[in-house]
Amino acid sequence: MTTRINLPAMEDTLAYGRSLKDLLVPQALVYLQGELGAGKTTLVRGLLEGLGYQEAVASPTYTLMNHYELPDQTVIHLDLYRLEKPEELEYLGLREALEQSARRMPGEAPVICLIEWPEKWLNQLLAPDFSIFLDYADSGRRLTLHEGLTR
Repeated sequence: MTTRINLPAMEDTLAYGRSLKDLLVPQALVYLQGELGAGKTTLVRGLLEGLGYQEAVASPTYTLMNHYELPDQTVIHLDLYRLEKPEELEYLGLREALEQSARRMPGEAPVICLIEWPEKWLNQLLAPDFSIFLDYADSGRRLTLHEGLTR
């Protein structure tokens, strides 16, 4: 399934992000793709708002990975743009994050894993449940969501 939607303003991107909470199953792996400034982190901010997170949401551009703990689940937001070697993925803890996203042990909160710039490391990653592409369209953005295989 492919969904395309125009997002004329930043508030539309936030609103679509909030609506994603109804689409993403616990344990979802989501790829976020698009040029710099296309709205990937804004979309994540909206998703987290929709899930009830009320604190600041920052881009993981410099930290590479942000964890957001919610009462009944965890959201991990990664940015792979600056990584250059496969061993950096290991150092970042990507394998553990993906394993945590792929299966949950009894008593553990479900994990949604959001990965920006996955195209650089597709041979190192699991197949996503969803791929979201954001690009510029007129004065706003265009979002294309591709539903992948669910695990």
